[in-house]
Amino acid sequence: MGEKDDIGRLSTSRRYNQWLGGKDHYAADRESTATIVGALPSVVVAAREGRAMLLRAVRHLVADLGIRQILDIGAGQPITPNVHEVAQAADPGCRVLYVDNDPLVGVHHRGTIVSSPEGAAEFAEGDLLDAEKVIEAAGAVLDLDQPVAVLLSSVLHLIDDDARAHEAVRTLIAALAPGSYLVIVHGTFDTLPAEVQAKAQEIIDGRQHGVYRARSRAEVAAFVDGLELVEPGLVSSVEWRPGPDIVTSVTDAMCWTVVARVS
Repeated sequence: MGEKDDIGRLSTSRRYNQWLGGKDHYAADRESTATIVGALPSVVVAAREGRAMLLRAVRHLVADLGIRQILDIGAGQPITPNVHEVAQAADPGCRVLYVDNDPLVGVHHRGTIVSSPEGAAEFAEGDLLDAEKVIEAAGAVLDLDQPVAVLLSSVLHLIDDDARAHEAVRTLIAALAPGSYLVIVHGTFDTLPAEVQAKAQEIIDGRQHGVYRARSRAEVAAFVDGLELVEPGLVSSVEWRPGPDIVTSVTDAMCWTVVARVS
């Protein structure tokens, strides 16, 4: 299906791009946003705080922990600053592979990504739920015998099948070299008042705005069970190594985040 045929339908990737302040979205995506914001007024700021945490984590992984390879699964539409830009600003030799199951995301990535001469920034079409194929694609760009940081940012909450989500994460972890890292940014309703949760659940149950599986702190923790958590552990996006400019509350951030080391 061509892009012109697709613009009349909701795309969760384009809607997320809108929330982050991007320009790759259409009327159907904006209409969905308006409905969701009516029930969850802080959803846009929550998305932006989650993204900000991800970029802080990337900077820490490269600048402080020595990571030089990154696999960003469920990357979404490209937006500046992007992961490879942050990573290569810390070390120009970083290699980054973006993966997404939306072919149009790939078109946009391939048309806009500019890597440093010393490093690499490439795109491969793939689905987290087919983790073995993602690993195969990663092997063509990254050296999987060396540490890799795997980013699962705002993608696990788009999978409502818990068993398949855990299977995918376990498969990824098993393929990683010791010294690798897993980064998770995951939406939650834990922080919200009960009446707001109820309104949000009505939208989810209606299935008109795409799949969304808000998981509790304990449910997110299960994805990194047995791994070594990087300080400050599993916390809200606004609590993970925050800068002085963060003013969003934990309640409004609606997010659990964690960076975990594979030993």
